[in-house]
Amino acid sequence: MVDTTSLTRAVDHFADRLRAAPQSRLQRGAAAEALELARELARRAQIVEFPGREPRQMPDAGMFAAADQITVAGHDLALVLKNEEEVAEAVRLVTEAQQRAGV
Repeated sequence: MVDTTSLTRAVDHFADRLRAAPQSRLQRGAAAEALELARELARRAQIVEFPGREPRQMPDAGMFAAADQITVAGHDLALVLKNEEEVAEAVRLVTEAQQRAGV
């Protein structure tokens, strides 16, 4: 079993920072950055879970839902990762997205 604690912690931390961010920060791009991350994490999880099927894109549920979307997508991905390298790559994606979001 792969230890995905680092991924779930990174996702939860980013989500918490988004929830604490002012609306102006979300509007200036933090929410859009989070949505793009959620879509990528969800895409990766779907590729593993349903090989050969075209991944569905996570919908834009609005800036106030972005934190929940990365939480769900990140935790879903954590369930299907197969090795430490995949975990490290996912953590890198989350960390970089959080930095770009500025939260």
